[in-house]
Amino acid sequence: MHKIAMIGGGSWATALTKILSENGSHVGWWLRHKDDVQHLLRTRHNPRYLSSVAFDLARVQPATDLADVVADADWLVLAVPAAFVQPVLDKLDRDALKNKRIISAIKGMIPEKNVLVTDYVAQRFRLAPEQLGVVAGPCHAEEVALEKQSYLTIGGPDLELAEEFCQLLRNRYVKAHPSADLDGIEYCAVMKNIIALTCGVAHGLGYGDNFQAVLVSNAVQEIRRFLHALSPIQRDLSASAYLGDLLVTAYSQFSRNRTFGNMIGRGYSVKSAQMEMNMVAEGYYAVKSIHELNKKLKAFMPITDAAYRVLYEKVAPAVEIELLKEKFR
Repeated sequence: MHKIAMIGGGSWATALTKILSENGSHVGWWLRHKDDVQHLLRTRHNPRYLSSVAFDLARVQPATDLADVVADADWLVLAVPAAFVQPVLDKLDRDALKNKRIISAIKGMIPEKNVLVTDYVAQRFRLAPEQLGVVAGPCHAEEVALEKQSYLTIGGPDLELAEEFCQLLRNRYVKAHPSADLDGIEYCAVMKNIIALTCGVAHGLGYGDNFQAVLVSNAVQEIRRFLHALSPIQRDLSASAYLGDLLVTAYSQFSRNRTFGNMIGRGYSVKSAQMEMNMVAEGYYAVKSIHELNKKLKAFMPITDAAYRVLYEKVAPAVEIELLKEKFR
């Protein structure tokens, strides 16, 4: 039986815990709040997210002691918002992950540091690249809870590690495939949240499907330019780990980044939108990180630039979308 430490109590952590435990793995599940642990032990349900999912407590062990959960595991799956990765993991000793395999299920970057989650973990815990991997969609946690057909890609420089984690995920409604392009997949996962947020802004302003289709097609070109400037290797951006993940986040009713952007387009302030959602929209932080990175790369990124000015410079959304229209083809 594989022993997995799940770090995080949100919807994606809940969905992954469902898949892994029902496939036979033992999951030590770290949750921040003691009340959530007690609720899970009493009812077998996460009180905050995907509460319809019932867990087998013979295979799922919720706890608040991070060091104990990690120490007992072979695999560590990170599924907390990117902004919380550093404060959570900095509680661990630097040798705590020495012989473990790490999978990031986080589609964001470490704020202020402007680095990928896997890069931060590798540096903080002195890990080899071959110990690391990422989970990419297209896959919404809500559909996993409903056991709708879903596809995942596990990216990592060690294809054997990626394939082994794929095997832990595969079941009748989840298909999983390995990929060697860790950086491309992880950066694309960050970028697609920015695009989904901008799609939401446009929708909130009253733009329709025609404009969104043009926005998304231009976004693919923007992502390609950024990745080429950062990591110029051959990659097929039409694959599901790239384009598929972008499409589901840009169009789905479950997309928190699209929802957040929609509220901004309708006139909410950033703070009021965050408070009303009560969930983290990774795209808000990603916009700043990617904008800062691109100061050196100087790729043509009009969508990211527009989102940055709306969110961080308080330019009116209607003004930025109007300017963006002239840059699209």
